[in-house]
Amino acid sequence: MNYLLDTNIVTAILKQNQKLKRKLASVQRQGSEIFISDITYFETKRGLLAVNATRKISDFHFFCTEWTILFEDLESIEQAALIYVDLKKRGLPIQDNDILIAATAITKDLILVSHDSDMGRVKNLKLENWLGE
Repeated sequence: MNYLLDTNIVTAILKQNQKLKRKLASVQRQGSEIFISDITYFETKRGLLAVNATRKISDFHFFCTEWTILFEDLESIEQAALIYVDLKKRGLPIQDNDILIAATAITKDLILVSHDSDMGRVKNLKLENWLGE
């Protein structure tokens, strides 16, 4: 099983959440691959730059050398459009960036690790909450 980390998980790791760091190490020892999306990269980097968190920016760059960054492709964008329409029809909208992250997880057959309850609204999304375990 391979994983895509949501922005809130990356942020918690950067804040030195020991539970997450142990879980991350455990799944990597088991041979799982860890990914982040370009959207998560953008959300994390802009947040760190906005508060001038120099040390955390350095930590983030280090983590990005260990994780593969996935870039949106047409398949993910098409999936995101379908997710958006489904959520709108059901009256359960979520933020566009969350839709794009979920679409990446679905199209790449990854388990999304997130602490965002809104992600549970997305059909066919494999989801784990390592902070809630």
